Amino acid sequence: MSHDRYNEARSSPRVLVVGDDSLARAGLVALVSTLSDVELVGQAAAADDAASTLDAFNPDIALWDLGWSPSIAFERLAEYSGAEVSVVALVSHEEHASRARASGALGVLARDVGAASLQAALTAVAQGMLVLDPELTPPVPHAPPGDAVDALTRRELEVLRLLAEGSPNKAIAYGLDISEHTVKFHINSIFTKLHAQSRTEAVAIATRLGLILL
Repeated sequence: MSHDRYNEARSSPRVLVVGDDSLARAGLVALVSTLSDVELVGQAAAADDAASTLDAFNPDIALWDLGWSPSIAFERLAEYSGAEVSVVALVSHEEHASRARASGALGVLARDVGAASLQAALTAVAQGMLVLDPELTPPVPHAPPGDAVDALTRRELEVLRLLAEGSPNKAIAYGLDISEHTVKFHINSIFTKLHAQSRTEAVAIATRLGLILL
């Protein structure tokens, strides 16, 4: 469900807890049930079919515990964000944060997040805001050009080329058949990998690196 539809239809976001660790899932369910202004609609395993799960629970937000070895979970996470469900990912390691963002997470928090921080994050994400735990997103050291080229995915390069053409997020989403939220995630990842602070700077750096031709 898009955020526009969410705002029209509901006063509280519907939250689905997702994760493969049943104990961690149960803990999150208990935590979310204590929060105000959110509606807990259920829980699901990360391995469950995404389409069936989304159809059954119709969540606005998936609160996703990625566990200690989330490589497979990243693919599942992307399916949820591609369906325009906002994902808040809980990660155990700093290196998983950027991968979660690149996979479509609108929020990235530590697995041991407290109730107050989680409440604030879910409220912000429900309004379409990006929420990142500063402890998980330290400044990225400058990387040589070759590393920057290797770091960008095929989809990020597609988004980057459309940025260079001056396309707004909505046009990029339409052209690539993805959601505007996913476009934002890709743009944020591009900024991080190219050490850019704006679209103009990202395009300028990409041009110098030979990633795009103007």
